[in-house]
Formats: sequence, structure tokens, C-alpha cells
Amino acid sequence: MLSRAFVRLVDFLPLPSLRVQRIIALAVILSQAGISVTGAIVRVTSSGLGCPTWPQCFPGSFTPTAHAEVPALHQAVEFSNRMLTFAVTLCAALIVLAVVQARRRREVVVYAWLMPGGTVLQAVIGGITVRSGLLWWTVSVHLLASMLMVWLATLLFAKVGEPDDGVDVVQVPAPLRWLTALSAVAMTGTLIAGTLVTGAGPHAGDKSTERPVARLQIEIVTLVHAHAELLVAYLALLVGLGFGLAAVGMTRAIRVRLIVVIATVCAQALIGIVQYFTHVPAALVVFHVGGATACIVATAALWASMRTREQVTAPAPEAAARAA
Repeated sequence: MLSRAFVRLVDFLPLPSLRVQRIIALAVILSQAGISVTGAIVRVTSSGLGCPTWPQCFPGSFTPTAHAEVPALHQAVEFSNRMLTFAVTLCAALIVLAVVQARRRREVVVYAWLMPGGTVLQAVIGGITVRSGLLWWTVSVHLLASMLMVWLATLLFAKVGEPDDGVDVVQVPAPLRWLTALSAVAMTGTLIAGTLVTGAGPHAGDKSTERPVARLQIEIVTLVHAHAELLVAYLALLVGLGFGLAAVGMTRAIRVRLIVVIATVCAQALIGIVQYFTHVPAALVVFHVGGATACIVATAALWASMRTREQVTAPAPEAAARAA
């Protein structure tokens, strides 16, 4: 009943073209990735408790307020990051409206609805992170949830561009798809290890001596080595995948995406190495988080290209007659 009423309401909106749908889907990716990067900016500027409560910024106020213990800069950075949530929410709402109005297939609609649902969940996780005083594991969960949203948004973009009346086409053999999935698992492990490094590292998100942030009590060198080894495994799996795809033959789309993934992972590894040997400067932390989102987008795009939905054209009448 509610779904029918929603569809009738959406019908009053202009019918979005496929190009418009793809632009909105791209905006969803950029907004989800962007708020991950701005979250890193909040952390390295020690602005994580610039708004010390949630959903309000200060008790009794949703906006920054002059406060002796909270610098105005920290308030501005954290509040600006919270305001970006509205841009993320807007993009998520627009993609739902677009695909529902265009009567896209169920798969696309489900992916679209995951965007506002995930955004709300992310906001709640962010609130828990603030209310917990930036406990390291809540920060880790917050970042990993953002990375998951970037992955889903990338798959949504791929699905939006496929024809609803097409047929599924498997572009590579099943073992190579499983190898791609395994590389995604290695990527996930690398991300988790990276958040643990963050949990033990120097950028806690707040430097107040009156409210010290609890940190992960594991030697950071140990965590860095684990993080690096998982990254090497991730890269090795991608290289092995490349040899496998070259042996069986691959489409141009898959080749381009594979090259982009490997290049992105190598660039991300270089940033991480420089970051470690220069004692984790704030600017490189932000670039490293941005690189992580780029790796996720590239890997998700590669995964999506291995099973696509293609338009099937009906044979000409003469050809059909000859076949009969």
C-alpha cells in the first residue's frame, strides 16, 4: 500500500533519462567517498569532538557555540563534516526517486534503496562514535561502514548503466571470478588492518588532556607489518588474476579496469610507505584514505565487469527464416 502510494507520488516528477540516472549514481559514489575523506580531515585536525554530542552539536544547540574548552576551528571542521551528510542524503534520495520513476528492474531499485538506508545507519554509527568519546574501535567501524557504502554505490552505478531487458552474460570463467572475490577479501583485510593502525596511531581525533581518547594498545610496528603484508597479498592476487585473464582472454572493459586497479593499489602502497617513514603526517593520512576509496571503487568496478547484463537484439526476419 505504502509502496504504491510512493510510486504514484514519484510519478509527478519528470522522467529521468538514463544519462541523468548515471550522473546521479556517480554523484552517490563521489558523496560517499567524499565524506570518508572529510572524516579523515576531522580526525587529523583533532576535531572529532568539535561537536561533543550527537545529534546536537552542543547540548541544547544543533550548531556550534562559543565554548572555552572546544576551539572554534574544531567546531567548524566537525560541523562542516556533519553538514555534508545532507549532501550524501540528497544524492541517496535522488537515486531512489530516479530509478523508481524510471521503473527500473528490481535489482537496481534494491541497490538504490541501500543508499539512504546505509546513510542513516552511518549517521547512527557516527553518533555512537562521538558519544563514546572516539573509542578506536568505533572509529574503525565508522570508516569500514563508509567503505562498504562506496563499494555498494559503485555496483549501483554499474547496474544503472545496464539494460533492464537484457540478459546476464558471464564474461570470465567461474574460477577467475572467485579469484577476484578473493582479492576483494584481501582488500577488506587490508582495510581492517589499516583501521587498527589508525587505532594505535598518533591521530586519535582529539588531543584534549581532560578527555583522553582510548587507543588500541598494540605496538604500531606490528600492526603496520600486518597491514603491509595483507596489501602485498591483495596485489599478488590481482597480478595472478591478470595472468589468468590474459590466458583465457578478456574484454577491453575488464582489461582497463584491471590495469586501473593494479595502478591504484601500487599508488596507495607508495603513499603508505612514505607515510610510515615520514612519521604519519596529517596530509598523507587524508590522501591515504582517499586512496583507499579509490581502490574500493576500482575493485568493485572490476568485479561488476565480470558479469554484465547485455542487450540482445532480435535476428532479422530473413536470418530467422533461414535458421528455420
